[in-house]
Amino acid sequence: MRVKGPSSRKFKKKVLKLAKGFRGQRKNVYRRAKEYVFRALQYSYRDRRQRKRLFRRLWIARINAAVRPHGLSYSKFINGLNRAGINLNRKVLADMAVRDPEGFAQIVKRVKEALLQPA
Repeated sequence: MRVKGPSSRKFKKKVLKLAKGFRGQRKNVYRRAKEYVFRALQYSYRDRRQRKRLFRRLWIARINAAVRPHGLSYSKFINGLNRAGINLNRKVLADMAVRDPEGFAQIVKRVKEALLQPA
């Protein structure tokens, strides 16, 4: 018979601690807890990457909505930003579009000037 010593107990305690807040057997039966903790860890790993994608999509949508009234599309606006040499990321631009429309309008004005000049 194999002796299961402190190391296995330590691992089981660690898994059950991670299962706090789960419902039913998922929180207090090791065999069930192990399945759901490992799955939760996989989801959290995946979703940390998905969150970055989702925020980028949100920023792009906000920028697009903010430049449309100025007669530009998102892609033309980004192209103009690069031509004008304005190095602001999408997060900052989206925040400006929401919180500082006047400042954003000045950036759009500079972008339009840069688009009119030949490349």
